[in-house]
Amino acid sequence: MKTLEAIIFDLDGTLIHSAPDIQYASNEALKSIGRNPLDINTIISFIGNGSEVLVDRIIDVTGGGNEVLKRTTFETFMEIYEKNITTFTVPYPGVVNALAEFKANGIKLGICTNKPNKAAIDICDKLGIANYFDTITGAVVDKPKKPDPFLLKKCIKTLETTIDNALFVGDSTIDFNTAVATSIDFKLYSGGYLNEPYPDFSKLNQFSDWNNHNITYA
Repeated sequence: MKTLEAIIFDLDGTLIHSAPDIQYASNEALKSIGRNPLDINTIISFIGNGSEVLVDRIIDVTGGGNEVLKRTTFETFMEIYEKNITTFTVPYPGVVNALAEFKANGIKLGICTNKPNKAAIDICDKLGIANYFDTITGAVVDKPKKPDPFLLKKCIKTLETTIDNALFVGDSTIDFNTAVATSIDFKLYSGGYLNEPYPDFSKLNQFSDWNNHNITYA
């Protein structure tokens, strides 16, 4: 029987509802180039592959543009987002209690996210949840993002555990594919930003409410 030593979480759409702040920064960036705003559901559908990809998508869906336009719009997006990183963002109900429960039972905790590393750390600090985590592993320049296993393997190594003794919790097919690529056990939080349901998720592999999570560690 496996011993669960560590739980690693995705951030956006798994532990926190961050889409409203991402929408605000996206629409302000679009406004700066004379384009119309996007609704929250469209923004949510673009979350998961990292900030650069999100900005590419908001440019593409509002009329397209070259790489120079995408780069300058990304810089505007990040400048605005970093100033408003927790204006509307909150942990999902039950998340803080669940993290405290895991920590009290000796489980190592980590975050593995495609959000830029500095932004991931800042947002956890401002939300008062950073102290629950032994490591926060975000995206860095010139390194592959999820679903490539690089970030998740880096997080596992930092936690000084093994793939066999760790669990990855995420909300999207990106996270699921990362888990498959890493050969780590996966659990889906289905109350987040899942936009492409996988037919092979069983009820035993998912939960929709952090107050009633079915993550076992004893």
